Amino acid sequence: MNHIERFLATTGRRPVDRPASWLGIPDRSAIPKLFAHFGVSDMPALKARLNDDVYPVEVPYHSPTSDAIYAAFDFAKNKHDPGERTLTSPGFFEDYSDPADVDKFDWPDPEKYIDPARCQAAVEAVPAGYAVMGVVWAAHFQDACAAFGMETALVKMMTEPDMFRAVIDRILAFYLKANAIFFEAAKGRLHAVLMGNDFGSQTCLMLSPALLREFVFEGVRRLVDQARGYGLKVVYHSCGAISEIIPDLIDLGVDIVHPIQALATGMEPAGLKAKFGGRVSFCGGVDAQNLLVRGTPDEVRAKVAELRSIFPTGLIISPSHEAILADINPANIEALFDAAGQPVP
Repeated sequence: MNHIERFLATTGRRPVDRPASWLGIPDRSAIPKLFAHFGVSDMPALKARLNDDVYPVEVPYHSPTSDAIYAAFDFAKNKHDPGERTLTSPGFFEDYSDPADVDKFDWPDPEKYIDPARCQAAVEAVPAGYAVMGVVWAAHFQDACAAFGMETALVKMMTEPDMFRAVIDRILAFYLKANAIFFEAAKGRLHAVLMGNDFGSQTCLMLSPALLREFVFEGVRRLVDQARGYGLKVVYHSCGAISEIIPDLIDLGVDIVHPIQALATGMEPAGLKAKFGGRVSFCGGVDAQNLLVRGTPDEVRAKVAELRSIFPTGLIISPSHEAILADINPANIEALFDAAGQPVP
């Protein structure tokens, strides 16, 4: 199987020669150690060295306040580093209660800051043969939390629901327009899209399933439907203990749940396989909180072997967070890919 065939077969829970695997999106601080360990000087060489299957392409976004679409909204009242997300800082809408005031914020227009030619060039720069995954994030819930400040946002969902809806709906409209620009420019060159919001803490959801269904999931449905309309597999990201809402994600049309935060409550791979393995695929599973940081390469190989026994297919082997941080031992990344790359007996 080639990379694309393996990715699609794993996603479709069909037999594979080996599981598909994905490095994730290494944090900038982790890249020098990875390059040094593997004796490479750029990301294409690293991907080739690992025999990785998935190549992510982030939406090229450039505005006066941000060079990353996940930080497109400059909501923070307090000064912060440009381009950083600010979830817990007081947000622009902290003291607003009238939905009519939603227009008082200077909403960015994605058409001004996403150049289709750059989108096309970014996708065309991917070396041939990979399963290409567009990274759009489209984190409309998290951005709504930043718009007020997270604590205030969660209170307003209960006390001023129309105000919360006015803001999250405007954010959703931004992402639908931004994604359409990217998907059109990259049409025929993408296989999947990564989007998502963090709904879970280490032990439970951050808010009730009922509130997510009332305020958030219709937006998720529209984003998923849009991506699937372009023929893309949808990889939906949420850190934390989210097993309670995986049935909702399945009903919303999600193809792959990412990243199986390995130490979070209720996210044990065997349980996920038993409950949902016939209805959805997964990506992740190799603990990035402890195992990849403090474990040995042999322990990592053993974990990958365990995951492969639970998921002979239907799991893209990957760290349990999309961003490999600088504290992860590159030797453990090598062990992960060595174990994932062994052919099925």
